[in-house]
Amino acid sequence: MHIPDGYLSPSTCAVLYTGAAAGWYSALKRLKRVLLSRVIPLISVFAAFSFVVMMFNLPLPGGTTGHALGVTVAAIVLGPSGAILALSMAIAIQALFFGDGGISTLGANCFNMAIVASLVAYASYRLIAAGAALTSRRRVVAAAIAGYLAVNAAALLAAVEFGIQPVLFHDASGTPLYAPYRLSVAIPAMMIGHLTFAGLAEAVISAGLVAYLQTADPALLCGTSGVAASDAGIAERPAARSLPTLWIAIAALMLATPLGILAAGTAWGEWSPAEMARVPPAQALNSPQSVPSGLQRLSNLWTAPFPAYAPSFVRSRGFGYLLSAMFGVGFLLAVSLVLRLLLLRHRRREYSA
Repeated sequence: MHIPDGYLSPSTCAVLYTGAAAGWYSALKRLKRVLLSRVIPLISVFAAFSFVVMMFNLPLPGGTTGHALGVTVAAIVLGPSGAILALSMAIAIQALFFGDGGISTLGANCFNMAIVASLVAYASYRLIAAGAALTSRRRVVAAAIAGYLAVNAAALLAAVEFGIQPVLFHDASGTPLYAPYRLSVAIPAMMIGHLTFAGLAEAVISAGLVAYLQTADPALLCGTSGVAASDAGIAERPAARSLPTLWIAIAALMLATPLGILAAGTAWGEWSPAEMARVPPAQALNSPQSVPSGLQRLSNLWTAPFPAYAPSFVRSRGFGYLLSAMFGVGFLLAVSLVLRLLLLRHRRREYSA
């Protein structure tokens, strides 16, 4: 689902950047009043969780791979605005440092996986869990269904974005300039794997975490449940008391990230130009004879410092993958701390003025 540079035309990227920017602005505006007290620490936690979850590649039909997003539990705890920012931070770090997704397509990837997936997850969860007690099993089922729908909604959008490229952007002879796969190819290729495996993985993760929070810290589920903590008989407490446990869980998950490279193959539609030229037909579903010129040109737009989560100074692929996970999580934590300090200083100046 991480669309690389060159697969979408500049005009498509511009439109989707505009859509993503609107989502980011709306999310920041909604969270402005509560950033200091609760949301910034939790956003960093769920951004780190999503970043790590997306490093676990799952084998999909046809020899490709996919992954869950971790977006659903973020939307359930933080609401759609917080989830949008958390997922966008994770996706941006993946693109900038590891080349997982492009820079020109960052808006598209955030629009699909952060904005649309968050809205679908939140709306589905609220609709299915409406009226249920905070510790009800229906909320666990709602989280599973919401996760399944959110991942597949994001995958479908990416497939459509791929599929319209050869129709809208081609040369005089009809040769595609960017992604060469038509809708009849892109939609089945993307959706088969996500409807079967990646969507189910998100469902299991979402249901499991909601079930865990119902027991360990139900107060975190109050924000988007429509149930007040006092009405549910729960003592609402500062989010900071829950953070250590959440960070410990992310650290444990991070240590297991080398398992994420056991699945052979590359995600469908995420091939480099060199890989595209030798993609097996079963993976490509009518792979083109040559790399489209626009795709070739834009593919060199950005060179990530640690491409494919493989630092050049580390010989072991598994250890390099683990170091990449540690770097990404550490960077997210550092950004969160710096941002919180800056906002605290700004608030103090406002009070003293």
